[in-house]
Amino acid sequence: MSNFEMLPQEVELGTWTLNYLPQGGGRYTGPLTVTDLRLLFKATFDTSAVGALKELIIYKDTHGYLVIPKNRIKSVAKKSGLLKKQVLVTLDNGDVHTFDYGMLSIEKLAAAIEKKQA
Repeated sequence: MSNFEMLPQEVELGTWTLNYLPQGGGRYTGPLTVTDLRLLFKATFDTSAVGALKELIIYKDTHGYLVIPKNRIKSVAKKSGLLKKQVLVTLDNGDVHTFDYGMLSIEKLAAAIEKKQA
């Protein structure tokens, strides 16, 4: 897992290299690790025209990281087109986080995000 410390009893469900599209604009490529407790994204490349990581949520001096606790997720929606497949994660505060997996299937990614701790 990319520089993230696992919590006690936390189980990794999978890792996908994809694009994160923040609400405020931008496009960041990197690995998204999904566990039974959290979504953990590390921005490896800024693929947007703006080139700033300021839209990412910052926790504990983890510049370029996005951490979403699963207990904050209100809904998970899949959006599919011919060349673009996305998973939209809506939090309890109304924020929407979009993960773009390009042309690849998002079924396993969405299922992992929806899976809660056993």
